[in-house]
Order: sequence, then structure tokens, then C-alpha cells
Amino acid sequence: MTERPGRTGVTGRTAAGAGTARTATRTATRAGGQASAGDLLELVRSGRATTRGALQQTTGLSRATVGQRLDRLFRAGWLREGAGGPVDSPLGGRPSITLEFDDAHAVVLAVDLDTRHARAAVLSLTGEILAERTGILVVEDGPDAVLGELGGWFAQLLEKAGRGADEVCGIGLAVPGPVDRESGRVVQPPIMPGWDGYDIRSRLARSVTEHTGAGPVPVLVDNDANLMAFAEQRASHPDASAFVLVKVSTGIGAGVVVDGAIFRGTDGGAGDIGHIRVPEGARSLCRCGSYGCLAAVASGGAVARRLAEDGVPAASGSDVRGLLAAGHPEAVALAREAGRLVGDVLATVVTLLNPGVLMIAGDLAGTPFLTGVRELLYQRALPRSTAHLEVVTSRLGERAGLIGAGALVVEHLYAPDRVEERLHAMGV
Repeated sequence: MTERPGRTGVTGRTAAGAGTARTATRTATRAGGQASAGDLLELVRSGRATTRGALQQTTGLSRATVGQRLDRLFRAGWLREGAGGPVDSPLGGRPSITLEFDDAHAVVLAVDLDTRHARAAVLSLTGEILAERTGILVVEDGPDAVLGELGGWFAQLLEKAGRGADEVCGIGLAVPGPVDRESGRVVQPPIMPGWDGYDIRSRLARSVTEHTGAGPVPVLVDNDANLMAFAEQRASHPDASAFVLVKVSTGIGAGVVVDGAIFRGTDGGAGDIGHIRVPEGARSLCRCGSYGCLAAVASGGAVARRLAEDGVPAASGSDVRGLLAAGHPEAVALAREAGRLVGDVLATVVTLLNPGVLMIAGDLAGTPFLTGVRELLYQRALPRSTAHLEVVTSRLGERAGLIGAGALVVEHLYAPDRVEERLHAMGV
């Protein structure tokens, strides 16, 4: 196992979803005296209004009311005053004091769980990684063992970050399977045997409490591709109103972000493109139990199996990634072929969603695979659908799911309605 601190993160502005239509619409509906302390905090976090005067202008609240609501946020320790801003009046005067979200008052615990390893971290509220650890955790060992182990990881990480258990405000977990948002339970996950319907939230919360002494905090669980897309869109492409990320590792999944929000579908199954049937896979058995799935012929696991059949040592997508990095000719050829198969399916995805950005991530996200994707995507999709499409690779790399898990917790805890609930519970 390795431990590695880092400073990669989603900045406060992008982590809050700066400039999204949803933020503007929600605040507008509460204008004219209705904007709450939570709305003011969201305006500051998003960067849309960072002075008292700007908050008055945006919300229509009086100076006194803005002051009262800001006072609650200061007493909670969620806001701080920054440096003076520019003087707006041509007559001069004092510079406006800027307001900033104080990201030092709490930390988030986050985990990105893959099939054979995990990455865990302590993050600031603006996505900065304060302490990080990667190591082997085999998802097939079952949820009780895996989640129990993670509590010990977090105890070590909090000590390494120099933060106390009482500073933890929430836990985020990314998993390689479909998740029901309301319950936080995975639903019939093909590559997570023994996890179907398991109460992940309670077990992880109990494990963290047992190992760190932390009190009860929210535990949020989501699909790894969803959280990778959530983090990447905010960090790299905040202006993309429709963003699709495709993760190709042991399996294949996609995360979709529309107008700054994750699109999950009715019960968390959106983006499960690895189980779309393709003619090339008619004789290939998928881990879901069906024949013909895209993942059975084009995932990192599928490429590893084909390499192993030819005598090349490879057992997983991560092994294939190592071979690709070394320029192994057979691995390169198979990755390009897999890219073509995925690109054929993505032509339909792009035609349906018309995204501005299509990002390829995961173990196979390199030049050979990307070349194959582009070959078939641009050949099969309508020119109208690809005229303004960017096809790119990950910017956050292996940390994307981790950062997305942390951002999910922060967005939950500091959403306007939730802010009001928390302030009342604190007696502020």
C-alpha cells in the first residue's frame, strides 16, 4: 500500500457549480425578500456574488437582512472575510470587503472503490487532497470486509492530515456499479458479487466511527463513472451544458452531467453502456450473465483475457494499462480494436445526448483506444451531432472519482435547504 498526499482538487468556485443555470434559477425564485442564508452561501460559493452589495443586488434583500443572514453563516464558521475588492463607485470610497467560503472548518472523507483496489483520501471542502492512500481491496471479498477495512484507512489518513475526527462532516463513496440514489444501495451490480442491496451507508459509517471515533455524519454513495464525470466537468469543462464521460476499465460505464447536475435516470441505471448488445460479442459471455454485451468484448478485462489467451501475462484492465504504457504491440492493437467497438456505440450516445464534451477515462484511456473511438464515432454519428463535439481524455486522472465523491458530499451539505436545516440544528 502507498500513501501519497496531493493538492489536486476542484476549486471552491468550480466545486460549487459556478454559473450553472440551476443556481441562477433557484436563487431568482427566492428573490424579493425570500432568499435564505443558504441561498446567500451558495451565491458566495459559486462566485456569483462575493460582497454584501452584490448580494443585495442579486437577491433584492435589504442591507439589514443581508447582514442578519450573513451573521448566521459567520457564527457557524462557514464564511470568512477576504481581501478588499475594487472600488466600484467613480467617486471613490472604501473598497468592498469580499466574502469567502471558509473551507477549513471541516473535512470530507472520500473513497473510490474499484474491483481490485481502492483510493481513499481526506479532502478539504474545496476539493484539495490533504492526505491520500491507495491499496489492494478486492471487491469480491464482500462489503462487510471491504467497508470494515476502510475505517482503518481513514483513521490513518486523518492522523496524516493532522485533522480530528470531530472535523469530519461527511463521507463519499464511488462504486463500480449502479446505485439507487435514495437508499445508497447498489442494484444488481455485475462486477460486485455480494453487494446487491447491501446497506453500504450504515456499514461504512459504523466502520469509520469504530476506527476514528467520529460521530454520525452523512454517507453518500454513487456510481464511479457518475462521480468522475461530476468532478471532471467542473474542473475542466464548466461551460459544457451536456458532458459525457466513459470509463473503460474492468467494465465499461458512462457518467452524464447535464446543466451541472448528474443525470442518473429513474433508479440510478443511466449510463450503463457496457451492457448494450453488440454483434461482435454474440458468442462472448458477460459477467452480468448475458451474451453479447459491449463490456464482454471491449473492456479492459476483455482485452486482458484475450492477451492472456495468447500467452501475455494480463489479468485485469490495470495490467493492460501497464502493457500499453510499455508500447506492447498486441495490447496496442487490441486497445484500438476495443476503441472502435466502443466508438460505434458512442455514435448513438452522441446522437441522443448531443454533448459538447465526450471524455474517455479509465485503464484503456490512451492514444490507441482513443484513435479507435474516433474512427467509428465520426464515421457513424451524424455530422450535426459531432460538429461542436470535443473528444478528450481525463484531466484529473485516477483521482477523478475521489474528487467527485468529495464534491457530492459538499454539494449535499451546503445546498440552500440543507444549510437552513443545519443552521437551525446548531441553534444559529
